[in-house]
Amino acid sequence: MNLGSCLHTFFDQYLPRTKGVSSNTILAYRHTFSLFLPFASKTLGRDINSLEIGHLSTQLILDFLDHLESGRNNSARTRGHRLAVFKSLARMIRFLYPEHKLLADRIISIPQKRFPKKLAAFLTHEEVLLVLDSINLKKSGAFRDYTIIHLLYNSGARAEESASLRLDYFDPHKKTLAILGKGNRYRQIELWPKTVQLMSMYIQKYRPRPKPLHQNTLFLNQRRQGFTRNGIYRLCRKYLSLVFEENRFQGLNPVHCFRHSCAINMLGTGFSLTDIKNHLGHENLQSTMVYLKLSLNRKRELQQKFIEYTQNQTQDPKLDELLDWEKEQETLDWLDSL
Repeated sequence: MNLGSCLHTFFDQYLPRTKGVSSNTILAYRHTFSLFLPFASKTLGRDINSLEIGHLSTQLILDFLDHLESGRNNSARTRGHRLAVFKSLARMIRFLYPEHKLLADRIISIPQKRFPKKLAAFLTHEEVLLVLDSINLKKSGAFRDYTIIHLLYNSGARAEESASLRLDYFDPHKKTLAILGKGNRYRQIELWPKTVQLMSMYIQKYRPRPKPLHQNTLFLNQRRQGFTRNGIYRLCRKYLSLVFEENRFQGLNPVHCFRHSCAINMLGTGFSLTDIKNHLGHENLQSTMVYLKLSLNRKRELQQKFIEYTQNQTQDPKLDELLDWEKEQETLDWLDSL
């Protein structure tokens, strides 16, 4: 059977219709084969259109994975992601084309390459407050940035999840937020009173009038369109770079460090691993177990400070300063109009 026809079925039918995977997953899988097909064509000395399913040998796949590491400087983690794509294709082959079951089983049995896993780099509660304090709320769009970073710290949401938030996901009365996560799975989390206050203020007073296609998007950029994942990334990177020195900043993932901070604070304040798993949207508990490897010094002090902060419903000094400044501006504008 022609490999091109097999891939057509894989991308147009199996992934979106049979498995219901997200568009982002499909794009990532497509990128893997956009790299693999030219490699296979060159290695086998055949035109891409003439490649057959039988050419998907384990040796060819292993050679391709080695090429990614040596020729493209990909990490072992990325190698594992690419291998997962081939295994997904092999499961479809085994399901739809049982005559190729042995080939599919050999691909699925290819072992993942082990690699050292780094500890999750997180911010302490004091460091998060420094990042929030670095935001000049008097600048245009700053209140939105302040709200987004505060929400990231509260929710532990990924960049893509934050960018895809909609107005109807937020319920200020029940203090809850629905998040659409990986695998198109929704989860609902309870928000801190302070987060609810900030989000309500942003929606009522600081959210600009959106463009027609972005009416229900929660966070809007300067073009009055919804944020992208890269937009959330750049926003966090901007404020982290203002606070931390180069050596500390380089070790932080701009968005994920808030996700890790959220998990660490939940663990330090007594939440169970299952609670943290559900809050972060992990598919299995194994992903959540990584936080048990981190040393939580000053646990009692952390519990007290964190609980006081999350339950505080009064406005913080930065918000008071912003409101005072806006009242002054209104008075000056009124005087200018006389």
